[in-house]
Amino acid sequence: MILGSTFDRLVNGSPISVMARAAVEHALCASALDELFDRTAERGYSKERLFSTTVDLMSAVVCGKALHVQSAFQQLRDRVPVTLKSVYAKLQRVETGVSAELVRHVARRCEDLITALGGAVAPLLPGHRVRILDGNHLAATQKRLRVTRGHSAGPLPGQALAVLDPARMLVTEVILCEDGHTQERALIDQVLPLVRAGDVWIKDRNFCTVDFLRGIHDRRAHFVTRRHGHATVVPQDDFGPEVETGTGWVSEQKVWVRRGDEPVLEARLVRVRLKEPTGDGDPHVELLTNLPAETAGAAAVANVYRKRWTVEGAFHELTVALKCEVNTLGYPKAALFGFCVAVAAYNVLAVVRAAMRVTHGEQKVRDEVSGYLYFPRSSRPLA
Repeated sequence: MILGSTFDRLVNGSPISVMARAAVEHALCASALDELFDRTAERGYSKERLFSTTVDLMSAVVCGKALHVQSAFQQLRDRVPVTLKSVYAKLQRVETGVSAELVRHVARRCEDLITALGGAVAPLLPGHRVRILDGNHLAATQKRLRVTRGHSAGPLPGQALAVLDPARMLVTEVILCEDGHTQERALIDQVLPLVRAGDVWIKDRNFCTVDFLRGIHDRRAHFVTRRHGHATVVPQDDFGPEVETGTGWVSEQKVWVRRGDEPVLEARLVRVRLKEPTGDGDPHVELLTNLPAETAGAAAVANVYRKRWTVEGAFHELTVALKCEVNTLGYPKAALFGFCVAVAAYNVLAVVRAAMRVTHGEQKVRDEVSGYLYFPRSSRPLA
């Protein structure tokens, strides 16, 4: 190997840095990003500035190397052959389809690496592809009208639904909406095409609608969801005996999920009587699932649902360690693009963590590895 001894010294002296660099260059190859743009964009063009350069510039912001886009522009001035005004104009026009495809593209490449490493975590339900669905509303920005700044009721720059693969800890898909005040339920129709036969989809009560549950069931997949107060169920029998778990006492009964007076779906209602109330003061939680009892008993269903907080942890890391909500970007397309670049960076970090799990074990990496500490020390443009 050319320069093999030099490479060996770098690996021995700073293996995380070398690993991260290799993951970045594989996941965010510039030519592949430019091809992605040419294939996906409907109206955009990259005559003067390549899409990979735009990703490079935004990555400097979300990874903490630059405080804002203007600062990143100054740092990369020799590689950006246009004016700052042109940069902002370009960011305002990045189509949401391009941003979503960026996440999908990076996730695929990172998934290949994690699979090759053998770095996946223990499966939640062996034999099933599990997906966790949650939503994220981008926060208010400095570029809002002055009178609305600091008010949660003011206009928001957008929102995203994210799909997490908990086995590889990758965000595999995002569904983007430029209207930050749109209900998450309005985006459900875009989620159903992602459901495969045999899947298990874990989601919170905002996504507990009859149509969504029925859509998952019709695709021969499964769901575990907290029951929404508006979801009507009719018991088929009484609750069975309670089983004590670490968080409470679990029991279940068979029910019909109804639309109006019509029963449309047979399911299991799992009730968790909590030892400590939820943050909202609820003394118990009700879960709906169509998983067969022989696949997952009531206690297992409750445990699987608890893992939904995995995606909350991902959003927390995206917000804190990575600046996924760039508060100087008020235009929805630009703000959502910044979010997606942060998701891409998070997925690259997932590869590094997978490699560490292979060497040090899943428990040690989960308890001791901090994304917050990792990124500021290695913050550099991604592409």
